[in-house]
Amino acid sequence: MENKTTYTYEEAYNASLTYFDGDELAARVWASKYALKDSFGHLYELTPDDMHRRIASELSRIEQKYPNPLPEAEIFELLRNFKYVVPQGSPMAGIGNDFQVGSLSNCFVIGLDGAPDSYGGIIRIDEEQVQLMKRRGGVGHDLSHIRPKGSPVKNSALTSTGIVPFMERYSNSTREVAQDGRRGALMLTVSIKHPDSEKFIDAKMTEGKVTGANVSVRISDDFMEAAVSGEKFTQKYPIDSDNPLVTKEIDASALWHKIVHNAWKSAEPGVLFWDTIIRESLPDCYADLGFKTISTNPCGEIPLCPYDSCRLLAINLYSYVKNPFTQQAEFDFDLFRRHVACAQRLMDDIIDLEMEKIETIVEKIASDPETDEVKSAELHLWDKIRTKTLKGRRTGVGTTAEGDMLAALGLRYGTEEAIQMSETVHKALALAAYGSSVNMAKERGAFPIYDAEREKNNPFVMRIKDADPALYEEMSRVGRRNIACLTIAPTGTTSLMTQTTSGIEPVFLPVYKRRRKVNPGDADAHVDYVDETGDAFEEYIVYHHKFVTWMKENGIDATKKYTQEELDSILQQSPYYKATSNDIDWLAKVRMQGRIQKWVDHSISVTINLPSDVTEELVNTLYVEAWKSGCKGCTVYRDGSRSGVLLSTKKEEPKQKYMAEEEHILKRPIELEADVVRFQNNKEKWIAFIGKINDRPYEIFTGLADD
Repeated sequence: MENKTTYTYEEAYNASLTYFDGDELAARVWASKYALKDSFGHLYELTPDDMHRRIASELSRIEQKYPNPLPEAEIFELLRNFKYVVPQGSPMAGIGNDFQVGSLSNCFVIGLDGAPDSYGGIIRIDEEQVQLMKRRGGVGHDLSHIRPKGSPVKNSALTSTGIVPFMERYSNSTREVAQDGRRGALMLTVSIKHPDSEKFIDAKMTEGKVTGANVSVRISDDFMEAAVSGEKFTQKYPIDSDNPLVTKEIDASALWHKIVHNAWKSAEPGVLFWDTIIRESLPDCYADLGFKTISTNPCGEIPLCPYDSCRLLAINLYSYVKNPFTQQAEFDFDLFRRHVACAQRLMDDIIDLEMEKIETIVEKIASDPETDEVKSAELHLWDKIRTKTLKGRRTGVGTTAEGDMLAALGLRYGTEEAIQMSETVHKALALAAYGSSVNMAKERGAFPIYDAEREKNNPFVMRIKDADPALYEEMSRVGRRNIACLTIAPTGTTSLMTQTTSGIEPVFLPVYKRRRKVNPGDADAHVDYVDETGDAFEEYIVYHHKFVTWMKENGIDATKKYTQEELDSILQQSPYYKATSNDIDWLAKVRMQGRIQKWVDHSISVTINLPSDVTEELVNTLYVEAWKSGCKGCTVYRDGSRSGVLLSTKKEEPKQKYMAEEEHILKRPIELEADVVRFQNNKEKWIAFIGKINDRPYEIFTGLADD
């Protein structure tokens, strides 16, 4: 690439700003995260068109290995303008990228054979986690194999420290890994059956603890039944043993309400309905061959077995609505099915590209100056991943823009009519993707361990059989190319570039304020907000892109400045009215997730966004309904439980009051009221003085206590 033209960041940003029609956020996301660049900061792509040509060229190269290849021009048109098929994250950044030695997998799960409960096993997992994160992958692993606190051990400690200290170890390792401006992502899970699960659930409630990981609890059906009915529940270790070393009877309802309280207060832990996951899992039909699911990726949409990984791709649902926001709007199912079949095929191509990336990684490790002793663990790790990937050829075809698709069809998110439409779309997607995988089995060969007999009672396969008996018959005869195919990921930065709603989520707000960090010392800086760390931000009004499309279709000038009352009146006329994250029917959203889940063989990453004033009882109701509705997992986020960057356009008194209080930063009073806190740091006694103004912390002094 020595002779290729290079660009500065500003050149790429300005060119992509035009490409995205003035959308600064989309332009910055693309230029900073996805434009091809070397380690010196030279950019080799000016706009996403260049990126899509790079990706199409590589996918076409793989297609040529197989019968009936897709032409490169056709692949490019699928990718172009983020309109139809959108590789997500690592595939977008990594395909055709020779400047970085990285993986194309978005996520991995790890876990050693035999689930060793020893420092050797625990630290080996720590090393594997870091090695994967440095190659751009998110990682998940389960802690249920670690013996509970107080268990006897044959070392100098005499008793086990339990799960929590190792949560902190893994969290800290994640925070240490740099991934080109993004921090590594980690999911830690534990079974509710484990005697330390309550400590796991509480671990993140202490501020500053386990900040480098997402945490979710694997909830069993028998625990949920006990929690709902108020019965006792027996925890044990090992969790699946018929003769456990430790048993502990608990009040299931009390522990369940602790989960609910913590989720209400801090948005964690998430819950994974583990029996539903295993019961529905096609890979678990091959559990004895290494495909036993043990944890999930950091966002929860891909339950995985040890050393399997997944690559993600999203289909932009909005683009299949003909005549959007009109009386003639309709969903183009024929085009959709054709594109889904292509997307599944391209996902299988990306597995071959990943094999090439793994070869490059292995060559890089082999050529490193370290000793064989140092390199052996990393080489063995990638060998395990390569073997598992080729054995199952797992893919992750998903969707984005569900909220915009429904609005463009004139359907209000959360209504029964809208849910029925979503269910129909995802059923069509599942059948088209599985049909494509079966066709590839004929052209390219089935995944090596396919066995129709093993799968014959799987609920997902039974749905395929009922919906399309001919497809099921053909699959039973020739197999399919991929052990599992589908997911729905959060599509965060992806949806910024498709300029749509994300995943299956509704629109966050059709009109909102966004905060941009500024230097308050700049002459032209306009500071609207100062956060708890002292960072300054300016606020500006943003319209959701497809809301602007609706406005134009209905003759409303999107460039005019409107009062809040005028904006409210405009919104009430639109299909986005009463269809935002905060005002939809949350129970309906949970039921919608459960109905879509029936046609997604992996899982769905979805968050129920709630206003700040909702009760814990509502969170409890939503979680129980999610379990009953067949969801594989559920996460809630109550407004204000974590600092955010998106705000309603409406003014709120607490925020105005907070801004006024920040003015005290300019001048410190001579005397401050102070709280005195004594605490223990390891075995040392410390003391802290917390100076306050208006009952808010202003400054902290801390040190060793004298006594």
